[in-house]
Amino acid sequence: MAKYFTFAILKLLKGDMEEFIKHIEAEFDDLKPGVLMADSNFRETFEWNSINALILIAMVKTEYDVTLTADDLIQSKTVNDLYSLIDNRKSKS
Repeated sequence: MAKYFTFAILKLLKGDMEEFIKHIEAEFDDLKPGVLMADSNFRETFEWNSINALILIAMVKTEYDVTLTADDLIQSKTVNDLYSLIDNRKSKS
């Protein structure tokens, strides 16, 4: 029973991560679908600048109702770092 429960939780989290990545891919035209992964350094995967930072912050606010700051983006290295931060803030609200 515990193995099934753990597998179900991991599958749920993976699905949420895939959805998060699809939201990012939809926002950035120069990001080809399938390139961005959970362990990708998002600033190295596509052109990173202040405009793209604002786009990402706006997408997270719109899709997840979570506010990210510039410091959050600076401290996050991977897509998974961002996802975890958003997930933690959503669970506290």
